Parts: sequence; structure tokens; C-alpha cells
Amino acid sequence: MECLRSIGLRERRTSSPNKTGAFLATVAGISAFVGFGATLSTAKKTDPKYFNKGLHGSPELADAGAILALRALGWGTVYAITGTTCLCYGIWKLSGAKNLKEFRIKMGNMLPVLPKNNPPTSRTEFTGLNDLMTYLSEDYGKTPVKGK
Repeated sequence: MECLRSIGLRERRTSSPNKTGAFLATVAGISAFVGFGATLSTAKKTDPKYFNKGLHGSPELADAGAILALRALGWGTVYAITGTTCLCYGIWKLSGAKNLKEFRIKMGNMLPVLPKNNPPTSRTEFTGLNDLMTYLSEDYGKTPVKGK
């Protein structure tokens, strides 16, 4: 509690950490479901004849492309979720934090502090994407000329 005040953070009361976890799991599940559905619809639109043959397993196609794609997508999803979970869990355990507040404080102490840019010393308004790209490729990083 005292650490939070010393770095200028207020303590926020949440109703339950389980609700937060359930919300994140729901968002991740919906995202995976939408991504999987979009992939299937794209595959079906691209070649509906072979997609349907592969989905129902015709004798012409012993191991159709759609079945292989579904299997690859399933295993890819399992590997991605497992890998991300292991990475996050490993970082959490290596930090030695007991809860999310401790983890946030420890990471805040380990990571560099971003300097405040108030008022901004560079351009912040652009007329369009071309103006932004031109600025980034030519003018970004140059010291501003005083008196202009």
C-alpha cells in the first residue's frame, strides 16, 4: 500500500480477481472463435467445391486440404496458447510477485521510466498518412531550429 502511494498510484478496489480473469478469458475465447470462423469462411469462399469435399471426406480426396488446414489451425492454436501461457507464467514466477499489484510495481521498477513530453517538442498534427510518413522518414529525430 505504501509503495503504491510512493510512486503516485492510487489503490483501486475491484470486486473480485476472478471476474477480471473471467473477462479476459471470455475476450480471448471470443477472439479465437471469430478468428477461426473468419479463416473457415475465407477458405470456403476461395474454393467451395474442394472445401465441401474435404469437410465431408470424399473418396477422391483421402486427406483433403480443408482437413489438413483445420488440423494445422487447431494445433497452431494449441501451441500459441500454450507458449504464451508458459511465457507469461514464467515471467510472473521469475519476478517473485505474489499478486498483480506487486508484479506491476516490480515491473515498473525494472523497466525504464518514459520521459514526459509536455509540451511536445515535435509535430503532433498531420494532414494525412503521406505527411506522417514524410515526417518520419526525413524530419523525425532532427533537433528543432529555434526561431522558426
